[in-house]
Amino acid sequence: MGFSRRAFIENSVVAIAAVGVSSVATADSGPMLSESDPTAAALGYKASASAVDKAKFPQCMPGQSCSNCALYQGAAGTSSGPCTIYAGKLVSSAGWCASYTKKP
Repeated sequence: MGFSRRAFIENSVVAIAAVGVSSVATADSGPMLSESDPTAAALGYKASASAVDKAKFPQCMPGQSCSNCALYQGAAGTSSGPCTIYAGKLVSSAGWCASYTKKP
């Protein structure tokens, strides 16, 4: 019994849909950004905003964190999410770096 054209098309549609769903599901996944990462270190990234060296980064103000930064792409209420500065890596929602930009 051969593989019909109809079965091929139906299976192709299912496979394409599965690939699309898996890429959406993994868009918010990736390794956590390390504070020792060269870009993170240059921008003073800390996983906890309270750990930022205020003498080195006086622009860091109370209440600023990745969760309320315009560059943070994570969903509200999550502990981590992607950031446009650190492509492919997740940042802590409680973190901070010198690229902080208040959400409008």
